[in-house]
Amino acid sequence: MLQKSPMYAYIPAQDVDRARQFYEQKLGFKPKEDVAGGVVYECGGGTSCFLYPTPNAGTSQASQAFWQVENIEREVAELKARGVVFEDYDMPGKDKNGIVNEGGAKAAWFKDTEGNIMAVIQGV
Repeated sequence: MLQKSPMYAYIPAQDVDRARQFYEQKLGFKPKEDVAGGVVYECGGGTSCFLYPTPNAGTSQASQAFWQVENIEREVAELKARGVVFEDYDMPGKDKNGIVNEGGAKAAWFKDTEGNIMAVIQGV
């Protein structure tokens, strides 16, 4: 039943204004609407995410969300050019750009201004 329904990501932020600058200036997101002190961003495939205020932002040690991309090398290069800093995890299959190719997918991770771990993923 739930698997047939759309699923959306929550992105916690201690400082919504600071986080908005990151998502809008560094990632190029365009806000859809302001809601309850936060902001909704539309993403591809009819999905969206909600950036919302909470003191608990950045407390997860796991990935908060990921974007499925067609060309991870291009996406990583473009994000780096915009000032996004990628994490340098010691993992097998990592190339010189920090992209890990392991387990049927390529992946690279970065943190937003709130300490949330985000990823870009490409199936191989």
